[in-house]
Amino acid sequence: MIRPISAVLLILTMTLTPVRAEEALRPIHIGAEIEHGCLNQKERHALVEGGSVIRLAAAMHAVHNTAPGTLLRARLCRRPEGLVYVLTLLAHDGKVTHVAVDAVKGTLGER
Repeated sequence: MIRPISAVLLILTMTLTPVRAEEALRPIHIGAEIEHGCLNQKERHALVEGGSVIRLAAAMHAVHNTAPGTLLRARLCRRPEGLVYVLTLLAHDGKVTHVAVDAVKGTLGER
């Protein structure tokens, strides 16, 4: 179990550490324009239940072998190529990676 002070130090370390990614994963830069294009919980739920997009578990499974680690944050966002899950992962070596997964096909998205 993580103590509260340890959790705070971990969060500070993650926010101060530059984001690095494997070559196979193209890091995406999440700017204000993309952040505002993300859906809220009610919108996400409606699309998942309607079958328009895959479930978050399926998106996580799509990146499991390529980018193993702990999921820190997940969002469903609109991008020019369509809806994508933007997953923020903490790798076992401490690196933070942002990965886009096509929310319809379940494939790794492009940058």
